[in-house]
Amino acid sequence: QVQLVESGGGLAQPGGSLRLSCAASGFTFSSYAVSWARQAPGKGLEWVSGIYSDGSVTYYADSVKGRFTISRDNANHMVYLQMNSLKPEDTALYYCSKDLGQYRTGAFDYWGQGTQVTVSS
Repeated sequence: QVQLVESGGGLAQPGGSLRLSCAASGFTFSSYAVSWARQAPGKGLEWVSGIYSDGSVTYYADSVKGRFTISRDNANHMVYLQMNSLKPEDTALYYCSKDLGQYRTGAFDYWGQGTQVTVSS
């Protein structure tokens, strides 16, 4: 059974940092690209960042570019999202997702339960 379990969310002040983690299991982790997406209250799901199966290429939404960094540890089946210079508009439920292929396809078949990030002064 495919599982994606996010953790690391919490409350941060504007300008602060958080590091999100996603533990993956139930599939050949190193064969698939993975992404982070988020959903703010009353809004639709927004794709945030993705990384190729081997970690060679990363990509980001314009809203987080230069502030967030995605990475992965294939040996430990982990995906991370380092979030710096946080803004109130980053407040959302963050999800880790599995892509359908080794590169960015924009289609995902599994999602985690989400971890809440709240940025407020």
